[in-house]
Amino acid sequence: MSVVDSTGYTSFAVSQWREGVITDAPDHLIEEVPIALVYNGISHVVMMATPQDLADFALGFSLTEGILQSATELLDLEIVLQSNGIEVLMTITARRMNQLKQVRRNLTGRTGCGLCGAESLQQAIRPVQTLVNNIKVNDLAIQLAVKQLHQFQPLQQLTGACHGAAWCDLSGQILLAKEDVGRHNALDKLLGALAKSNTDFNQGFVLVSSRASYEMVQKVASVGVGLLVSVSAPTAFAVNLARQSQLTLVGFARAGRHVHYSPIIENEETICQPNN
Repeated sequence: MSVVDSTGYTSFAVSQWREGVITDAPDHLIEEVPIALVYNGISHVVMMATPQDLADFALGFSLTEGILQSATELLDLEIVLQSNGIEVLMTITARRMNQLKQVRRNLTGRTGCGLCGAESLQQAIRPVQTLVNNIKVNDLAIQLAVKQLHQFQPLQQLTGACHGAAWCDLSGQILLAKEDVGRHNALDKLLGALAKSNTDFNQGFVLVSSRASYEMVQKVASVGVGLLVSVSAPTAFAVNLARQSQLTLVGFARAGRHVHYSPIIENEETICQPNN
């Protein structure tokens, strides 16, 4: 496997049973690889992730976990393929490295779990900033983004085991999307890419193909995104956190319907009503 040229999936020869008939066919499975994030020579965390857009992933994770405050604090990054996984070697500023040493979070990340290895409730439940949320997005823009999402998920279409996170402008057009086997990782990849390009987070919103968990809300709020839309349900914790931070949270976003869980979004006269 080449880190640079990775397609994100591996093909296998399989036997397929369908209505009593067995046929040989190729099957495409998404890659899930241990990714070690190393800061100034010290390994901080190992995440299971799809080996694409790892520079974006490392930056996004660093920002959403509070290790870095801005993309400029990441001074250098190198991706090294090892026999049993991949190392992302980062050089960060001395100030941020000193802060990181004081925060003992020796965690092993797994898809679907955002608190693995946290040593205390204070570490696990980090405070979120209160957003100055002036974003104006109507329901039709949300619906437009939802209808486009599948077009921006080629790995999901191929493997059926991939999450997506998309950046949408205020009209609902998807401008950028990232995919990964883990929903948190896909979001980190997206936020890292946006931070690297100095995107104005007041000029759009994030759409994710997964549920809106506590950590998804925390991640987008931590970088200043004002609206998170998820195609599945939020958790109660996520809704409470969104309301606390003044983040606009929309869930169950499907064709023709979605649900507002935190501050109501400004609507046009013609709005999308939930299906009965």
